[in-house]
Amino acid sequence: MSVSLNGTWPVLSSYDQDHLLRIALPLGGIGTGTVSLGGRGDLRDWEIVNRPAKGFLPGQGRAGLHYRGGSTFFALYAARDGGDPVAVALEGALDSSEYEGARGSAAANAGLPRFRDCSFHAAYPLGQVVLSDPDVPLDVRIEAFNPFIPGDSDFSGIPVAVLRFVLTNSGDRPVSASICGNLENFIGTDGSGGRPDNNVNEFRTAAGLSGVFMRSDGVSKHSERWGTIALAVMNGPTVTYRTSWDESYWGDALLDFWDDFADDGELADCAPGPNDAPVGSLAAKVPVPANDSVAVTFLLAWHFPNRQTWDLARCEDEDCSPEGDAPSNYIGNYYTTVYRDAWNVVERTVPLLPELERKTVGFVREFCKSDLPEVVKEAALFNLSTLRSQTCFRTTDGRFYGWEGCDDYEGCCMGSCTHVWNYEQATPYLFADLAQTMRDVEFNHATDADGLMSFRVILPLDRAQEWGIAAADGQMGCVMKAYRDWQLSGDDEFLKSMWPGVRRSLEFCWVEGGWDSDRDGVMEGCQHNTMDVEYYGPNPQMGTWYLGALRAAEEMARHLGEDEFAANCRSLFEGGSAWTDDNLFNGDYYEHHIQPQPDASRIAKGLRHGRMGALDLSDPDFQLGAGCLVDQLVGQYMAHICGLGYLLKPENVVKTLESIMKFNYRESLRGHFNHMRSYALNDEAAVLMATYPRGNRPKRPFPYANEVMTGFEYTAAVGMIYEGMTNEGLKVIESVRRRYDGRRRSPFDEAECGHQYARAMASWAAVPALSGFRYSGVDGLIEFAAGDGSWFWSNGSAWGTCRISSKESETEVELGVSGGSLEIRRFSLGGGDALEFDAPLVIGEGAASVFQMKRSA
Repeated sequence: MSVSLNGTWPVLSSYDQDHLLRIALPLGGIGTGTVSLGGRGDLRDWEIVNRPAKGFLPGQGRAGLHYRGGSTFFALYAARDGGDPVAVALEGALDSSEYEGARGSAAANAGLPRFRDCSFHAAYPLGQVVLSDPDVPLDVRIEAFNPFIPGDSDFSGIPVAVLRFVLTNSGDRPVSASICGNLENFIGTDGSGGRPDNNVNEFRTAAGLSGVFMRSDGVSKHSERWGTIALAVMNGPTVTYRTSWDESYWGDALLDFWDDFADDGELADCAPGPNDAPVGSLAAKVPVPANDSVAVTFLLAWHFPNRQTWDLARCEDEDCSPEGDAPSNYIGNYYTTVYRDAWNVVERTVPLLPELERKTVGFVREFCKSDLPEVVKEAALFNLSTLRSQTCFRTTDGRFYGWEGCDDYEGCCMGSCTHVWNYEQATPYLFADLAQTMRDVEFNHATDADGLMSFRVILPLDRAQEWGIAAADGQMGCVMKAYRDWQLSGDDEFLKSMWPGVRRSLEFCWVEGGWDSDRDGVMEGCQHNTMDVEYYGPNPQMGTWYLGALRAAEEMARHLGEDEFAANCRSLFEGGSAWTDDNLFNGDYYEHHIQPQPDASRIAKGLRHGRMGALDLSDPDFQLGAGCLVDQLVGQYMAHICGLGYLLKPENVVKTLESIMKFNYRESLRGHFNHMRSYALNDEAAVLMATYPRGNRPKRPFPYANEVMTGFEYTAAVGMIYEGMTNEGLKVIESVRRRYDGRRRSPFDEAECGHQYARAMASWAAVPALSGFRYSGVDGLIEFAAGDGSWFWSNGSAWGTCRISSKESETEVELGVSGGSLEIRRFSLGGGDALEFDAPLVIGEGAASVFQMKRSA
C-alpha cells in the first residue's frame, strides 16, 4: 500500500526511514515562535511561549504522583466495513536511539502503536509525512505548512500551524475513520520554567470550524507565560471532543482515553478534574469511500503577548505587565496586536486559508522550478525556517529583531548583533519592510551622536545605545546594508531618514584612536569583530568591509548632493584598496599584519570589549595573523550583492578564493584537531575557519580558528560563484547540506552559536549570485547575468520569474511578476546588452511582459 504526495505541492528533498531522526520542520509565523513537525509525523519543540524550548513536548512524563505518559499527539481510528477497528498514533515507528526504557525514553508514549513505514518530503515551509502499514486499512499523508508569502510579512506572520491529514483508501470497501488531536493545556510553562495553574479548556464552534480553546484562570495575565491556545478542525467531519482527560492514577488517564477513542473513533467528554493542565482532545470522524481519499484539516494557533526584553533573567509576573506604567523589560509581540487571542487567529485564518495556501505554494513551486542547482534551492529555502524560529521576533511597534541563534531554552547572543546579521540576505530579498526596520534601529537609535553604533541593541528601544561597544565589521556592514536596502526599495525618503546616522557611523572610523584615525582607507586600530575578539592592525576581513562601506557611502552621498563627502570616500577607497593589494596579499591570499597597541589609553572609547579580547596589548592574543581566513573577502561578497563592483584587484580575489578551497576545504575531518565547538566532525566535508599553510600561526589564534560554521562557508561559496568558480562554490554548499541530512542533523536547523543561526541565511545570496540578478529601484533597473533559463527573482516587495531564451541574433525575455508589482525603466543582460524603455514598464501581480533584445556580437 502506498500513498502519493500532494500533486500541487512541490517537493525539493525527500528523506527515507533511515533519515528521519533529527528532522524538525518549524511551523509558525515570522516573529511568533513555532512548533515543529518531526520526521516521523510527531509534533515536537513547542516553542510558542516567547522563548526556545528544544525537546519540549506538553504532557510528557510525570504530573505529581500520577504517571500520565504523553498526552500530546494525533491518532487515527479506522474501521473497514465488516472488519475490526484499528487505532494507531499518526506517527512512524520510533528510532531505536529514541528509546532506552520507560524512564530513559526520549519519546513520549513509546507504547502507542505506530505506522511501520514512514517517509518525509519537504520544500519549506511545506512538509509532507507519508505513513503506511499493512495492518491499517488507510494510508495517511500529513500535509503541514504555514503561510509564507514574500513581500507580505503580516500574512507570513500568522501564529498558526496547518495540519491536513489525507486519508487514502485503496481497498474495495469503505472505511470509517477518525482523526484525533490531543494537547495538554500547558499555559504557565514555556518548557523550562513556570507551571500551569487552574487552566481551563472549552469547546467552541464558529463559522467553518470547531475546536478546543485553552486559557488559564490562575496564571497571571502579566506573566510572559500567560496566553491562549486553540486546536480547531475545519467543518465537514463529525466532531466530538474532550475538554479534560480522566485523572486516574498511574497510566490510566491514557488508557481511559485510548479505550474511548479506539472503540468507535468518537469521544465522550470527562468531567473536569483537579488537574491544573487539562488535556483537550478533538476527534473528527469521516467516511472514506473505497478507492478514494478524504482530507481533514486541523489548525493549531497560539497567542502569548508578554514578551520581555533580552535580559536572560526571567521577569516576575508583576514585572511583565503591558498595562499602565509598563516596566522597562516589557516589549510585547506584534502578532498579538493583530489578533485578540488564539481563537481569533483560527476564526480569521480559516476563510483566508485557500488563498494563503495558493500563494504560499505558488511561491515555493516557482522557486523550485527555477533553473538553480537543487542544492542551492535547498540551502536557500530551508534556512528560511530561521525567520519563524525563536531566533526572530517583532515588538509591538512592528520592528523586527533577532538573536544570533537559540540555545535549547533561551536566546543566544542578544541584540540583533550587527556583525552576525551582516551576512544574511534572506530578509531584505523577501521581506524588505522587516529589513528596513533593522536599518532604522541601527542608524536612528543604536548610533550615538559621535557615530558609535552599539553592535548589540538593548531593548526597549530607548536603551538602544547602552551596550556602548562598536564592532568594526558590524558597523561597516550596516553602511553597506543601508545602501542595499535603499537600492532594493528605490525610496529616497528611506535613504534620507538614515543618512545622518550612516554618515556619522562612517566618520566614526576617523576619530582619534579609532579604526582609521590616519584616514588612509586602511583599518589599523582596535577592531572588535565577529570572532568575538579584537584584531590589531590591518587585515582583509575588516578591510574589505571598510572598503565596501566607503563605496556604498560614496554612492549615497553623491545621490544626495554631498559631492565633497562622496569624493572623500572615493579617495579613501582608492588608497585603501591599493594599499591592501600591495601589502596584505601574499601571492595566495590576504594576511593580517598584527600591530600591537600597548597603550590602552590611545584606543578610542567603545572599541574594546574588555571581557573577550587580548589582555596584553603589547603582544595581543586571539589574532588572525598569517592565516588563510574563510571569509577574508566578506566585504567583496557584499559588494557583489550590492552591485558596487570590485574592492580589490579581481585577479587577487580569484586567487584568494582558490586558496581557500586549496587550504581550508577538507573532504573529511577525520584527524582534524578542534579545541572549540564542533559543528562538523568525522567523515564530513567542510571549510575550516582558518588554516596556516605558511606557518606562523599565533600561539593563541582567534578562538574559532579550528571550527566550521555554515554561514561562513556560504559566504566563501557565494564569493566563488560570483567569480565564475561555480563548481567549487557548489561543492562547498553540497558539503554543508550533506551534514544536515535528517539523520545527523535537522535540515531546518543550521547551528552555529545556537540553533537556527541567523548567519546561515547567507545561503540566500547564492540565488542572485547564480542568476546574476540585481535590482535597483533607484535607477529603475533589473539585471540578469545568467544565460538561457528560468530564473527566480525577488526584491523584498515583489517576486517572480524571468525566462531568457536566445534565438539567433535575438534574446527573448519573459519577465513575470507573481507577487507585488514591478516598475522598471531598463532591463540588462550580462555582457552589456540592455534595453531602455520609452516609458516606465509596470508589471502587476500575475502578469508578465515579453520583449526581444538584440544581442551584441
